[in-house]
Amino acid sequence: MTEYRMLREAFGEALLELGDEFQNLVVLDADISSSLKTDAFAKKFPDRHINFGVAEQNMLMGAAGLATTGLIPLACTYATFASMRACEQIRSMICYPKLNVKVIVTHGGIEVGWDGPTHQATEDIAMMRSIPNMTVVVPADAHSVPILLRQAIEMDGPVYFRMGRNPVPVIYPALVKLTLGRASILRKGEGILLVVAGSMVATALQAADRLDSIGIHASVLDMHTIKPLDGGTLTNLAENADLVVTLEDHNIIGGLGGAVAEYLSEHLPRKMKRIGVQDIFTESGVPDQLFAKYHLDADAVSETIINILPGK
Repeated sequence: MTEYRMLREAFGEALLELGDEFQNLVVLDADISSSLKTDAFAKKFPDRHINFGVAEQNMLMGAAGLATTGLIPLACTYATFASMRACEQIRSMICYPKLNVKVIVTHGGIEVGWDGPTHQATEDIAMMRSIPNMTVVVPADAHSVPILLRQAIEMDGPVYFRMGRNPVPVIYPALVKLTLGRASILRKGEGILLVVAGSMVATALQAADRLDSIGIHASVLDMHTIKPLDGGTLTNLAENADLVVTLEDHNIIGGLGGAVAEYLSEHLPRKMKRIGVQDIFTESGVPDQLFAKYHLDADAVSETIINILPGK
């Protein structure tokens, strides 16, 4: 039976262990600690937790200041608020001086569902990966969160660490070996390469199962680090692919699809299809219904691939 877990819960649990290990780790909140699951850290390490209230710009400025003292601040909020409300602070006060700040966000993409387009961050990856010195990480499941989070904390420099809101299938074993900046090959097939990140990794695997059932065997690549992109692994798999498909809970412009298309166009041109939010504002609604409406569920993804294969 498939296990489902929220990435933000795994994040909150990982913080307690990391707080013991990294004595200079501090956690900053913007009045949503219960939602981001940082409240347990606040109780265990009250002198290393600051709630800035509903003031994301102030929080990111505070994070910049703390980083100059040798602390490692984790500034935590929703993806739409960090990327848009505090974009100037992230760009000019954190990335420009290359300060050691980790921007930790949840509620990325349309899986936020009911809160509508004001809270559905579908442009944030595009914004963050376009800023110099920023590393962009999008873990796929609850087991990859602590592994990649630890590496993000250990590296020196700004990181944008993006998670979703809802429970998603657990894909990796508990002690999986993942490396920041190196994509993970989940399945090797032939002819088709599915490149995916975040909560859509599970959807890609489900779509690959549907394709397998009709004799189409796709490779699946978890590109959990979108910047810097692992061009080496991408090229190795794309060499044997007639079609490269990207899948993301994000606008197809500027996100994972854009990053892959940019890289392959310069290094190994391939026929591509970008599956994601098609440059629109989506509706408010039940997440599963939204994914079906915008052709982002496993059935729609597999059908899209079948329809663009040669001979169709």
